[in-house]
Amino acid sequence: MNHPPDSVTLVPVHRIQVLNSRERNQKVFEDIVENIRTIGLKKPITVTQRQGEAGAEPTYLLVCGEGRLNAFRILGQTHIPAMVVDVSDEDAFIMSLAENIARRGHRPLEILADVDVLRTRGYDADTIIQKTGLSQKYVKDIVFLLDHGERRLIEAVQRGSIPLTIALEIARAKESDQNLGDMLQQAYENGHLKGHQVIQAKRLIEQRPATDATGPSVAQIRPPTTSYSLVRTYQNEVERQRKMVLKAEHAHQRLLLVIQGLKKLLADPNFVNLLRAEGLDTLPNCLSDRISALNGATA
Repeated sequence: MNHPPDSVTLVPVHRIQVLNSRERNQKVFEDIVENIRTIGLKKPITVTQRQGEAGAEPTYLLVCGEGRLNAFRILGQTHIPAMVVDVSDEDAFIMSLAENIARRGHRPLEILADVDVLRTRGYDADTIIQKTGLSQKYVKDIVFLLDHGERRLIEAVQRGSIPLTIALEIARAKESDQNLGDMLQQAYENGHLKGHQVIQAKRLIEQRPATDATGPSVAQIRPPTTSYSLVRTYQNEVERQRKMVLKAEHAHQRLLLVIQGLKKLLADPNFVNLLRAEGLDTLPNCLSDRISALNGATA
């Protein structure tokens, strides 16, 4: 039986084939079943019709609505309201993926798998972006992992042991230094470095060849050879920077005391006359500017 394009009709449940089946949250699925049981189906599923063999009844490929279809099956329903669209098998598959992506709200664990499926079917990044509606950066980040053969990282992302953003940082580190990338991954998986610390440690090691004539610096860090030495290098650098901040704060406080003292002394005409008599009535620009700024703030 032929249906008008984009029409809604009752379709036999047993004649519907699922193109892109996905595991679903059991609690969410139970809610779907209960809602359909109590108030009925609010939105029809979407299918595309295919002719049966030798005069047999037509079959249907599911485009959108697997959860609703499964709920109808559990409830013992023989027919389900469906919008019948006229699309090719390939377009039906893409529409199914796009619907899954939109429904999940960009959850990287499953979207990564969807993008991988599209790539194996010959789609490049630009085509995937166009067909799925995902952002350009998001798709190209995922394709970067896939193109670089980072199966171990991809599996870690799918397990939920590494966020996609951290996996990307590790993969980019491996581009220039395979050993560094492996150490970062091991340190993260062992819990020795947290999310932002992976990025900071990566930058620290990558900046190591830079020169710095002011004294001990990143340039003098010995290259780590294990994930343990990488973590120690990162921790030592964090501690060094912490001490530098404390030293700077201490110097700043001492400078404020000097400026406050000079301000009081310069407010005394007798002291100013004495300085002039000794030829000491000028100040370094840095102190003069600070005193002027302090005077302006208290005026």
